Parts: sequence; structure tokens; C-alpha cells
Amino acid sequence: MNIPVWQYVVTMSGYIFILLALIEVMRRFPKFSAVFWLLSLLTVPLWSEHLFGWFRWAKTVSVLLPTAIVVGGARLAWMYKDNPHRLLAFFRGDWVLKFLYAILFLNIAEATLKDFATANYFNALCGVILCATIPFPRYKNGERVYWVIGKDAPHDLLFYSTAAWNFLYTTWNLAFVYGESPAFFAASACILIAAELYPILKGRPELYLIARVYTLAFHILIRACSEIFLPLMDSSRWANEQFLWTWGLVNLALHVPFAIWFFYRKHQSKTSEPPFGNRPPPLKTEYA
Repeated sequence: MNIPVWQYVVTMSGYIFILLALIEVMRRFPKFSAVFWLLSLLTVPLWSEHLFGWFRWAKTVSVLLPTAIVVGGARLAWMYKDNPHRLLAFFRGDWVLKFLYAILFLNIAEATLKDFATANYFNALCGVILCATIPFPRYKNGERVYWVIGKDAPHDLLFYSTAAWNFLYTTWNLAFVYGESPAFFAASACILIAAELYPILKGRPELYLIARVYTLAFHILIRACSEIFLPLMDSSRWANEQFLWTWGLVNLALHVPFAIWFFYRKHQSKTSEPPFGNRPPPLKTEYA
């Protein structure tokens, strides 16, 4: 499809703006967010017309179900933290953060397997490194580190990673989409850019994961129900095997030093300090 350059500029920048607004709304209004994602599951009958192959189905289910049920349920449970109802107490349980860790691990692993299947080996090795360096939810001195559902409004999912891990995840994911589905690369780049921009604009890097969850879920939902992205920003003409190979190699060259640093710090700290070497700051009690 021969799309003029100006159309990419307009549609991509417009989509990024919509995604940034989406994150803000989903964060500010946990009740609306929970209802929206639960209702999104009613679109299942439409999925068979637009989803093909194990990877697309696995990706859709593994993103939308946890977003609708676990993230939404946990945020509401902490919103009513004084309510002793068993269901709310269940969603305030420690299992929630470990489950979300597993979902993040699963989503990276799914793409990594796909990279290996399509011979995008350098980038696949980057996926292995990312899986191995996700900070695991745990407690230190009675306080949770790395993964937190905020106990104060708006009850965010907070992820105390590093800017380096976030950036490496982004460039790895971009290269994966470029190789796996180049026609949708432009659209997928928008959701990754929005997830990177939002915490920067807010000055709160711990918001990266919640931004990533909502932008990915929204994008996945649209792709499961329609073909709107191809007419607007089809990027299939951008595909280039040599460029993909080079991008994967560059990614690996960036990931390997990070992995060495990560495991060196982890070995240094043992169980006394977080491997990333920093404690989460006190949670903000006001909306930001």
C-alpha cells in the first residue's frame, strides 16, 4: 500500500496522543478502567475474523484477561482497602504481583519463541536476557520492592525498574515487531513510544509498566476486532532483512553489558539489597 509520508506523521502522532490520553484516563479512574476492560471481553466473537496463528491468539488472551481481571481487580481492591469482603481481600493478596510478574515474563517469552522460530536469533537472545533480568516481586524490611499496587489514589501498578531495562525492552520489542509483522510496525511503534513517553512526562519512571499494560491492551483489542491500522499506517514497505539482522545485533550488543552489570550487582548484594541497587521512593499520596 503506497501511503504518503505525511499520512504516517499525522496518524502516528495522533495515535500516540490518543494513547497518552488513554493512560491518563485509565490511571485517574480505576472504576471506569475496570469496567471498560471487563466489557472489552465481550468482543471475543469478533476475534476469530482477525486473529490467525497461535502467537496472535496467545498474545491477545495473555494481555486482555490479566488487564481486565487481575489489574482491574487489584486496583479496585486497594481502592476499598478497608472493606473485608473475601473477594476484595483475595485481590489484595501477594499473589497478584507475582502473577503479573509471570504475565510479563510470559509475554516476553512468547515473542522470544517467535523470534527463534523466524530465525531472528540475535533479538531472541535479547528476549532471554530480558526474561532473566525482570526484577522479581519481593519484600525487604517489611516493605515490597519493585512491584507495588499503590495503596493511595489512584492505586497504580508501580514497577521499580531502571531506565536501562525499560529502554532495552522497548528496542527489543520494536525489533521483534519489525521482523514478525512489519505491516504493523508503525502502529506498534506508537504504543511503545507512548509507554516510554508517559513516565518521562510525569517524571515518575515507576509508571512505565502501567503505561505499557494499558497501551498494549488497547492496541491488542483494536487488532482483535478490526483492520484499522493497515489502511492508516501500513509499514510493510519498510521491511528489510539486512536492517533487521543489524538491529538484532545492535540490541544484543546493548543487552549483554546490561546482563553482566545486573548479575554482578545481584551477586554483590546477595539478599541484602535489591539487585538494581536502589530502594523505591516513598509512594506519593496525591495523584500525579
